This record gives sequence, structure tokens and C-alpha cells, in this order.
Amino acid sequence: MGQEHELGKRWPNGPAGLRRVGRRNAEMRFGNGGRLRGLDVNTRVPEQVVILAAGQGLRLRLGDNDFLKPLYPLRGRPLIGWVMSAFLSKGVDVFHLVVGFEKERLIQGVRAVAPESAKLRFIDNPHWKLSNGVSLLQARGKVEGRFFLSMADHLFDPHMIEILAASATEQDKLYLAVDRKIGQVFDLEDATKVRLDGASIKDIGKNLESYDAIDTGLFVCPEGIFDSLAEAAGLQAGDCSLSDGVRRLASSGRAMTVDIGECLWQDVDTPAMLKHAERLVDTLGFSGKDV
Repeated sequence: MGQEHELGKRWPNGPAGLRRVGRRNAEMRFGNGGRLRGLDVNTRVPEQVVILAAGQGLRLRLGDNDFLKPLYPLRGRPLIGWVMSAFLSKGVDVFHLVVGFEKERLIQGVRAVAPESAKLRFIDNPHWKLSNGVSLLQARGKVEGRFFLSMADHLFDPHMIEILAASATEQDKLYLAVDRKIGQVFDLEDATKVRLDGASIKDIGKNLESYDAIDTGLFVCPEGIFDSLAEAAGLQAGDCSLSDGVRRLASSGRAMTVDIGECLWQDVDTPAMLKHAERLVDTLGFSGKDV
């Protein structure tokens, strides 16, 4: 069940949104003064993001019955607040948040902490105990056109959004931001691995024995991802992971990767990961107004 809630007005000097650009002026300006250059005339960068926030976060929860992972503080700010600020700083202000566990408390909490310029739309996932692909599948019919996809518990350099958008040029393909700095990845065992053929995804999953990069949890998705997830769920008693959907797109050559270069990021699933994320914050490229 979709719900929409808009908070306040746009920042006077804030994100101007992302617009179609022409050949003579093939660049895109963001609210923080950054630019994307060399975009094709037909390239449209998503102005919306789906954020998966339906799970319990058991490994970080540690028995705390009041715990809501997306609202867990990192440097005094909720995890989801860092994610939203990253997108707002790049002109993306429409947020589709998939909620499930303790959804009413979470919705109330997100509304309380969301920046004024964020347009919030909540999507209910009654099957939140299942895998994350089922969470994304709840957005089918509620999100039109291409969209960014992020996790509520991933901290990342906002510049990754620009890097990803600059390469996401084909409308029917999925693009995943990947980290090739494998030796620097914290808790590699828990990470989702990606096997590549050039920039194309050949396979993806946590248990790959051979791989070339790590999934950062940041995507540009076509609407076709919903069909892929539905097909995967139909073969697995109604359950599917996001990787299952990506794998099906990859089988038809429609799943690509974009290297994040020197950018840093961190999934926050455990207390150890949280401590590592706290150490990373100052290196992630958030401006003073972002934090």
C-alpha cells in the first residue's frame, strides 16, 4: 500500500533536479555544484530512488526491542539520514521507502528526521521476513521509469551517485556500482561478490569462489527488474534475493557494472561494521551543509 508524504518546500539554494540535456550542452548540474559531462542527448538520469528499509537488522539489533536499524545513529545522525542526504546533494529528491518491520514506528521516525526537501513515499512490504528481492518487488506498479536503488544501511561517498549516473546510458539495462578495491573491503566474507566479463555481470552472489568486484548496494534499475524478480520468485516458492533478479537480467546481457574508483563505502550490518563506518565518515565527501 503506497503512502505519500511531502515535507516542506525545496531548499532555496538546494537540489535543482536532474533534467534531460542536449548535445551542445551535454552536462548535468547538481545542487552541490558538481557536474556530469558527456551525457548523450537521450540520456535521462533518474530523479527518484527506492530505498530498501523493511528488515529487522538482527545482527546490529542485539536484543534491543526498541531498535529500528534505519534510524540507528551514526555520528549522531540516523543511517538513513546519510543515505537521503547523499541523494539530495545530487538533485534526487523523490524517495520511495520500502518498509515492513515495525513500519508505523519507522515511518514516524523517518518523517521526523528527513530533510525538508525530501518527498517521501512509503511502500509496505508485508513479506518483510523474506529476502530483499521481495522488498523491491513491492515497488512494482508504484515506481514508474528508471530509478536509483539503495539500501537504508549503506554509507557511501555521494560522488558514487555521479559516477554511476554518468555511465547509466541505456534505458533497459541495470547498472550496479562496484568496488574493485577488493583488498580494502571490510568483512569480505559477508560481501556480495560480482564476476565480470568486461563491464557486464556474469554472476553475482555472496558465495562466488572467483570474482572481480564487490557489490556496493547502489544501482540504477530499469522497470524490467520487476519482471526478473517476479520470475525468480515464481521459481523459489515466492522468495527471491535482489541478486536473483540481477542474475536473470545478466543472462540476457542487461546487467552492467560501473567502477567506483577511489570512492569508499560501508554496509552496516554488525557492531564492527558500524565502528568502521564511523571511521569512514570524514573521508566520504559530504559537504558541511550535507551533514
